[in-house]
Amino acid sequence: MFKIIPIYKDYLWGGTKLKTAYGKQSDLDIVAESWELSTHPAGTCLIEVKGQKQSLKTYIEEQGKKVLGSKCNVEDEIPILIKLIDAKDNLSVQVHPDDAYAKRYENDLGKTEMWYVLEAEEGAKLVYGFKKDLTPELFEQYIEENTLTEALNFVDVHKGDTFFITPGTMHAIGKGIVIAEIQQSSNVTYRVYDYGRVGADGKPRELHVDKAKQVTKLTKAEESYVAYTMKECEGYSIGVLAECDYFKVQRIDLKSQIHLVADTKSFHALLVTEGSITVKNELEVLSASKGDSIFIPAATGSYQVEGRGEILLSTL
Repeated sequence: MFKIIPIYKDYLWGGTKLKTAYGKQSDLDIVAESWELSTHPAGTCLIEVKGQKQSLKTYIEEQGKKVLGSKCNVEDEIPILIKLIDAKDNLSVQVHPDDAYAKRYENDLGKTEMWYVLEAEEGAKLVYGFKKDLTPELFEQYIEENTLTEALNFVDVHKGDTFFITPGTMHAIGKGIVIAEIQQSSNVTYRVYDYGRVGADGKPRELHVDKAKQVTKLTKAEESYVAYTMKECEGYSIGVLAECDYFKVQRIDLKSQIHLVADTKSFHALLVTEGSITVKNELEVLSASKGDSIFIPAATGSYQVEGRGEILLSTL
């Protein structure tokens, strides 16, 4: 079992809540994203092994695929990426391709993702698809006339809301929202609209309109929110936030303790979103609090989580 040392990103729309409220220690003035579990080339997390910091990817390469589990369909890579995201300002309106398109044109995976809302200021909204069906010609017209926001489906956001975003779905996190994001391990994003902002170089940030036109679903958005229920058990309650071909995410509201098993099928990734916990088995004891992540290799076996708080458990 290992505590994760995250990778931080200082995108211009980010804020400081991950430092002030989630315990992130970074020299960056802005921490827009904290990559809590990643072996992606754009940012590989670290772990501590016998008092020494080591790349999580190096650990996996040394130990072999068995630490990821039999459900992992890639070699020496974690096929998902887990982030904390602090949107002080609106993120760009964007879309992601599916696996086939991303492999062909980007040499990367596509991006299926889910969002779990940790904080939302009053009146916060996000973009989830379109509010009506569009033709390719109308979609292009909205882009050319810089009026795309007229067609977007804006939804109200509250703490505890969950959203599942499939490839091709136009989306954007709005300002005043902090989320936990679990996604395929991909960094392919096609920006379509960016509020006229400029980057650090003083130039408008790059848009990817041509590719977006090829992958965007132009149908009216279906139900935006994921409905889930929490099952009450002795010492905790638990509910499934998302389950797909790429990942399963469960929310655990811990009141005292829960027994879990990391079998040979998948590793366990614990992200503490509230409170403080202790994770232990016969060999190890780890403590974690709000904002911390723990990686538990596949085949670790039985372990126990004690304390009070909220945890997201991600598996394959």
